[in-house]
Amino acid sequence: MHEIPTSLLILNGKSAGDETLREAITLLRNEGMDIQVRVTWEKGDAGRYVKEAQQLGVSTVIAGGGDGTINEVATALVDCAGEHVPALGILPLGTANDFATSAAIPDALDKALQLAIIGKAVPVDIARVNDKTCFINMATGGFGTRITSETPEKLKAALGSVSYLIHGLMRMDMLKADRCEIRGDNFHWQGDALVIGIGNGRQAGGGQQLCPQALINDGLLQLRIFTGDELLPALFTTLTQPDDNPHIIDGKSAWFEVNAPHELTFNLDGEPLRGEHFRIEVLPGALQCRLPPDCPLLR
Repeated sequence: MHEIPTSLLILNGKSAGDETLREAITLLRNEGMDIQVRVTWEKGDAGRYVKEAQQLGVSTVIAGGGDGTINEVATALVDCAGEHVPALGILPLGTANDFATSAAIPDALDKALQLAIIGKAVPVDIARVNDKTCFINMATGGFGTRITSETPEKLKAALGSVSYLIHGLMRMDMLKADRCEIRGDNFHWQGDALVIGIGNGRQAGGGQQLCPQALINDGLLQLRIFTGDELLPALFTTLTQPDDNPHIIDGKSAWFEVNAPHELTFNLDGEPLRGEHFRIEVLPGALQCRLPPDCPLLR
């Protein structure tokens, strides 16, 4: 019998009681697949489990959760030293699965699990911020970030991506542009930014396509800045006719530097990072990831 490689599933504690998932895992185990499960309880757990996975010599570490879980596992894999670093598998279980959705990971748990275990592993990029924090999907800054970090969970669950917008409109006092300067390869801009998206992946905020051209294996980051003094018109034209919008500035580069005269907040796949200076650079092919053959994020 052909031996099926071992996988270790790192499961976000919120999804630990999912019966469908339990059934899917039991089914695959009955088919002869060796799947070990670890549940995260607090920050840092994912990193420890990745180390354990490497010691066990498993071929895949599956991140079971939303964008934050995927990013935490991906970062820990990138930080692994030595040979035989496991590949990353993705099991989307969060409220906003932006990375999994844009990578065309199947919604059905059993299909996503199968892909995560036996799918072809391809090298993908990850982005590093200020030489330490990573993100696999996107860094968003400005007004959108404040909304995302302050949108109540219940509203998120009920309304999905629309909730971010509605919540933003309810909080008009928070709609203010941030003065900043952004540099990259052959790129320089300064002015007032309403939202900044720096994408390795394409979408954030539960389905907003901020960087629609982004690819995760081209060694580049996509930048999109939403400008505008009149915030509401900018916001609405962005949603209705994004291609023909004077309030959008696009760029691409292997690195970007963002400087602001005051503290800015960037949301890195759900993890807020505050500061006045950010250097964001891509680490090309830093990670092996099991993705569908028709994955739109691969060139």
